[in-house]
Amino acid sequence: MNLTDKPQDTTPLRWENNLKYWEVLQDVIQSEPPLAEYRDYYGELAALGIAKGKLFAPDARMKRILEHAARVGHFQMRAQAFADRRPDRVVWPDRKWEWVGLRSEDGDFNASSYVDLDAREVWFYQAIGASPAMFRRKAGTGSLYWLGLRDNQDAYLDGSSRYRLNVPLPVPAKLFWSLTVYDAETRSQIQTDQGRAALRSMFELKDTAASQYVDLDFGPTAPGQNEAHWVKTIPGRGWFAYFRIYGPEQAAFDGSWKPGDFEKML
Repeated sequence: MNLTDKPQDTTPLRWENNLKYWEVLQDVIQSEPPLAEYRDYYGELAALGIAKGKLFAPDARMKRILEHAARVGHFQMRAQAFADRRPDRVVWPDRKWEWVGLRSEDGDFNASSYVDLDAREVWFYQAIGASPAMFRRKAGTGSLYWLGLRDNQDAYLDGSSRYRLNVPLPVPAKLFWSLTVYDAETRSQIQTDQGRAALRSMFELKDTAASQYVDLDFGPTAPGQNEAHWVKTIPGRGWFAYFRIYGPEQAAFDGSWKPGDFEKML
């Protein structure tokens, strides 16, 4: 479903770095039933004055502390999401693509003996919602997501520059595949007067089925000869991309097929 032309706010952007964060959290705690497995977390919130059945009324001192904590927490989550240093984030050693946030296969961030809180925070900051089928790293089922943050020179993708991405065809997808561009600040689909954030095998790229590869272009101005396969970006703003494969086949896992990296065009 293409929602590119509709205003979106899929992140807590308006209040994630200010006191409103805690006020919204208080509302959630009051309205939602408690979960037994979250009792430790509820205890941490209670120490800050947020507890079910109680009024949240921080004094001036506590407000300053909470506002500062919201800002620092926001910076920390941005660093985790877009400057991750965990070696298991890398999909292929000769590419810049990373696994999207989630490092487990059950949708609940469970490692062998612990909950991978780091992975959960990364995924929440980037995309908010998840389900088990979204990240099942097994051929033939579910879907597969890769994160593109940097170009082939390891520089962050910049909305002021032009890039090209070479995708060998066919992509090992039983159903379909797509590449979607997101604004790095809002983590929602990029909003421009072009009205396009995604290039999809069933729509914008349906004419490439018989080709050996397709070039995808990104930048603030149209590339000229490849405008049908172009997504407009915003000068002065960073962006990132998700490469999705639905019904991924074995070649998507064993490295016998892989997309290129984003290449900056001069």
